[in-house]
Amino acid sequence: MYVIVVYDVDQKRTGKMLKLCRRYLHWIQNSVLEGELTPMQLKQFKAEAHKLMQDNDSLIVFASRDEKWLEKEVLGAERGSTDTFL
Repeated sequence: MYVIVVYDVDQKRTGKMLKLCRRYLHWIQNSVLEGELTPMQLKQFKAEAHKLMQDNDSLIVFASRDEKWLEKEVLGAERGSTDTFL
């Protein structure tokens, strides 16, 4: 499944959350990541993220069966491209 994750955590945990997210997904902009995950990977990711989070932190997960069901348009500079050149 295609997943977009947006997080907002306390500054003290930002680095740890980004590191966790990048193990599963591709970084595209500040606190936004995207990529393909299996249902089990998504479940594992959410469990690990939950352990890092505290009361005022948030994690939003948008999930779709396939990336083709989403239209993505980038205005301005793209921070982290998911395109891979070989």
